[in-house]
Amino acid sequence: MDTLTVAERSERMSRVRSADTKVELAVRSIVHRCGYRYKLHDASLPGKPDMVFPRRHKVIFIHGCFWHRHPRCSLARLPKSRLGFWLPKLTSNRARDIRNIAKLRRAGWKVAVIWECQANKTEWVEKKLQKFLGD
Repeated sequence: MDTLTVAERSERMSRVRSADTKVELAVRSIVHRCGYRYKLHDASLPGKPDMVFPRRHKVIFIHGCFWHRHPRCSLARLPKSRLGFWLPKLTSNRARDIRNIAKLRRAGWKVAVIWECQANKTEWVEKKLQKFLGD
């Protein structure tokens, strides 16, 4: 049973951002500091990647662990209420991500995913992205 009213739940969910999240801004800052320039949220590509490097033919997705079901991550736990709603929604989010990444790879794009729980490991993220973008 949800402990919030419909109006309270609606207000809370309206605060969930799909772009320019703290995690996304942190990763963008790291990439920019490394000297790379990028496009944001290119709607012409499957999945509307968070960062696009057209000349390099590479994209980066920055996924929230809860919304995108990061395997074996404590942040990807299921809510206690309304499982009939949340489980299919979150499962379909994950399936859609897998389809979009496959489409991008078939089109010749290289894809990297940075998870929310990894973003606070600044040095690790920087090394991963330097390796990914430097290839």
